[in-house]
Parts: sequence; structure tokens; C-alpha cells
Amino acid sequence: MAIIGQTYPQLIDAHKASGPGQVIELLAQDNPILDDAIARQCNMGAVERTMIRTGLPTTTWGRLYKGVPQSKSTMQQVDDTTGFLEARSAIDTRLLKLAKDPAKQRLVDSAQYFEAMNQEMAAGIFYHDIATTPEKFKGLASRYDAYYTGAKSGAPKKADAQVVDGGGRGSDNTSIWFVTWGDHATSLIYPEGTTAGVTMQDKGEEPVLNDLGNTFYAKVATYEWHIGLTVKDWRYNVRIGNIDVSDMLAGNIDVWALLRDGYYRLKSRRRNGVASRIAIYMNTDVLSVLDAQSTDRALTTARNNTVSLGQAQVEGKEVRTYRGIPIRETDALLNTEAALPATT
Repeated sequence: MAIIGQTYPQLIDAHKASGPGQVIELLAQDNPILDDAIARQCNMGAVERTMIRTGLPTTTWGRLYKGVPQSKSTMQQVDDTTGFLEARSAIDTRLLKLAKDPAKQRLVDSAQYFEAMNQEMAAGIFYHDIATTPEKFKGLASRYDAYYTGAKSGAPKKADAQVVDGGGRGSDNTSIWFVTWGDHATSLIYPEGTTAGVTMQDKGEEPVLNDLGNTFYAKVATYEWHIGLTVKDWRYNVRIGNIDVSDMLAGNIDVWALLRDGYYRLKSRRRNGVASRIAIYMNTDVLSVLDAQSTDRALTTARNNTVSLGQAQVEGKEVRTYRGIPIRETDALLNTEAALPATT
């Protein structure tokens, strides 16, 4: 049986929240991917349908009295679905009567739900997979889930060509991601008739049953977030996977070499004029190692003009950059990824 204090806010929680200082969310995570992403409405209800060109028509050199063979391009249909995340809060009306500021008490209570949903969605953008959890949506890792071992010049027309193998074969791997956000590349989606982001509904005062079956009255609020992910063109993203965390922390992995390999697989680096925003995502451990290795490169950079970490202003914040692309530190990327398989 659940413990009441773990399900509903108690008087001690209200006392802590109504003190002279503000509540410090020690459990809050840094997930800038939700700040970078663009969101748009699905084109088919709760589904985003994309037609991807997988082959071009053939051409031929003409000769007099010779016909021209007919040809056409080949297309593939891809449907991306959405899911919805829900939460429900209930605060005893007697507790609100004791609060110095009932409105503030409810606001403080709501903040934890927003943070929990933020963390779940940020992780889901990378790791959700409808093959194992069909009620969710298809994230990036389930699309870029293997690396191609053939020649780059003969890379297949699929996402495997966009995955760099970092060499890890154990279970303590992590990834670095280059993600291009834009209508032509990657974007979040939401169903028709809904809105982007979390919606909250104040349900007012309702009778609620506790774990013993007894009734009390509470102010109830519900939270809902409809979201999905679509990738229009797989060439605009790159995953650097199989980065063995223990080897990296021991100094045995050249993160700069991995970044260079990933960068030259990224189509959007060519700046084709289409409106988009590119970002690099990595967790704290990877960024720390990259920072340490950049110190070793500082003198070389001054002498030979090699690439090093830069600084830029992004939406009023100072961020590190690699070749002008902002590097975003996110807690959503794990150090416990399974090794990615190879394809040929």
C-alpha cells in the first residue's frame, strides 16, 4: 500500500514552500533540447505523414532517331505518431486553508509536475521507441540504431550512414548528437486540435479517496502534453554512438576526432539556405572531457589554426561552440547505452 506522504503534499511540504525563500528544485535537470526544438501541427490528425524520395529518375544521352526511356523517382511513405503524457495533482483543501498564500502553494505544487514532464519528454526525444512502448513516440535513437561499416562513398540511403562508431562494445556507452531543427529536418509534432507544450486544467474541488478508501476534498489539477517527433531528412542529423564512458574518462578516446567525423557527415553544415538551427548535444561527462582535451589543443590552435572550442551568444546566454555550432549540455543523455550493432 502506498504511503500517503508520497502521493499527496503534506503540511510539512506546505511549510517548506511558504517560507521566506523560494523553493530550490534540486531535482531539476538541464535539458536544453526542449528549448531548441521547433514544434508544428501534424498534417493528418495525430499522425505526421512524410513522403521521402529514395531514388531519382534515370537520364540518358540522346541520339537521332532514338527514343527516350521513361523513368520516375521512387518514394517511401513514413508515418510518425504522437503520444500524450498525463499527470494529476490533488491538494487537500484543509491544507490550502492553512497556507499563507494558497495560490502560491498551488503554483509550487504544479512546478514539480512541469519539471517531471520536462525530464520525461527530453529523455523521450532521444530514447523513446514505439516498438517497445507503442503508447509513446519514436525518438532519435530508435531511428539511428546501427552504424554502417562500408565505404562512405557507397553509404546506403538510410540513417545508418549517419552513425559514427565510437568503438565501445560494453554497456557503459553514451552518444553525442548533431541535430538540425527545421521543417525540412527534425521537428516536434502535436495533433490537430491541441497545442504545443503542457496544458493544465484546474478541475476545482473534488472528493478524493485516500489509500484507506476514506474521502477527503481536494483542489485537483490535471496536466497533459501531446507530442511526437518527425525526421524529414535523416541526412541532417548525426549520432556519434558507442562512446565507452570509462575509456573516455581514462583519456583513451579522442572526442575531437569523433566530432570531426560526425561533422563531415552532416548535410546541414553546407548552409544550403534553408532556415534551420543546428545544435550538438552531449552530457556533462563528455563535455568535461572535451573541455580538457581542448586545453591541450590551445597552443596548436594558435600555431596551426586548427579547430578548437569557441564561445557564442545564443538567446542571451554564453555557450560553447564547435565550428560555430552551439554545444548543449543535457542530462537526458545516458552513460548506460547498449552497444550499437554494425550494418554493411
